[in-house]
Amino acid sequence: MTTTRYALIGAGHRAQMYVDAITQTYPDRAELVAICEPNPGRAAYYADLVAGRGLPTPTTWTPDRLEDMVAAERVDRVVVCARDDLHAELIVRSLEAGADVVVEKPLTIDADSAAAIEDAAHRTGGQVVLTFNYRYSPRNSALRRILQDGMIGEVTSIDFSWMLDTNHGADYFRRWHRQKDHSGGLLVHKSSHHFDLVNWWIRSTPRRVYASGGLRFYGAENAAVRGLTDRPDRGTHDGDHDPFELDLRTDPRLTSLYLDAEAHDGYLRDRDVFGPGITIEDNLALVVDYASGATLSYSLNAHAPWEGYRVAINGTEGRAELDVVERGAVLHGEGLHPVLDPSAKDAGGTGTLRPHGERLLVQRHWEEALEIPIVNGAGGHGGGDALLLADIFVGGGHDPLARAADWTDGIRSIAVGIAGNRSLVTGLPVDIADLGIPLLSGKTREHA
Repeated sequence: MTTTRYALIGAGHRAQMYVDAITQTYPDRAELVAICEPNPGRAAYYADLVAGRGLPTPTTWTPDRLEDMVAAERVDRVVVCARDDLHAELIVRSLEAGADVVVEKPLTIDADSAAAIEDAAHRTGGQVVLTFNYRYSPRNSALRRILQDGMIGEVTSIDFSWMLDTNHGADYFRRWHRQKDHSGGLLVHKSSHHFDLVNWWIRSTPRRVYASGGLRFYGAENAAVRGLTDRPDRGTHDGDHDPFELDLRTDPRLTSLYLDAEAHDGYLRDRDVFGPGITIEDNLALVVDYASGATLSYSLNAHAPWEGYRVAINGTEGRAELDVVERGAVLHGEGLHPVLDPSAKDAGGTGTLRPHGERLLVQRHWEEALEIPIVNGAGGHGGGDALLLADIFVGGGHDPLARAADWTDGIRSIAVGIAGNRSLVTGLPVDIADLGIPLLSGKTREHA
């Protein structure tokens, strides 16, 4: 069996999933030969991790020597887990150096860099794989199958609400994501997952976007209005902590990857969510028109007391509804991501916590509602992460649900967020075709 030689570009927290897959799940077909990371502390963390598993230690490189790395280590594929605004340059340079690319969502954060990726993909013929793991989650796959099989007819409209709770949602306001020029805001960084789901569920492409929203909960101005003043600049400090603070010392991985690595680049992973300098929104609402004629109504809240999502899809022959509770409550003192027992009582012993769970209903006209069973597997996202990694490292073969995604899917997903960001500025609807991305405007390019 031929072994694929991988390089990791970007060695933050998210990289762990890929390092584990290469070194533990697929070591017979994948080898991590290099790590490309500007912070030597983070690079050393993963290099030592690989060596500690009895495998050859990957060489370490900085991004300015990416091409040298690909050549010297004979890299077949790179896995890009770097900051979002750096994706495009790293993807283009990797393709031009002769390596295929696996990239964390989002593909990139703006129209110009999306067009550059499209150009490079055409010029080089290289492969760019997007890791949309939500497609592989059994509940989302089940909804795709219902729609694909025509159980509710032609889709006419979609209502989609996503709740990020005060642990997960707040975390975007602690780290580099809090600056829109680094992340594209939640409409690009987070919501690209959700827009990809809609594109994939209804098998259509977005055409026009109108957005409204703002920073209404986090940030210094909102804190001042609510009397939240005199706060520490960061969560890693001695003394009492409130529920919005993250003390990096409580997690050995965060300590190694960020606290111990601060001296190299000054990056702070635990900024105060109510501090100054936040340029992204925490409340967002969009109306998106699709080529098929369907309309999406979408909302995102980043300070909800529980985490999950609700989607309802209306069709000419009925309606499908998917309700998901990923975390029923955020309880102070129970860790960054507490796991709640659905049968547990609240602090007063009365009532129950909102249970974890998922429910998929289909109701056709003139019929009773039918609950569709969802069969989950082991691991993250109901076993979806494992299926995604199998597609990446083994190849999934024919998939009737077409879950594997490439750069074209990546562009269509971020297009909604890019247009939404433009709409937030102008106060007007934005046509996707006007973004200047050839794939979305119907234009073609000639390549030598």
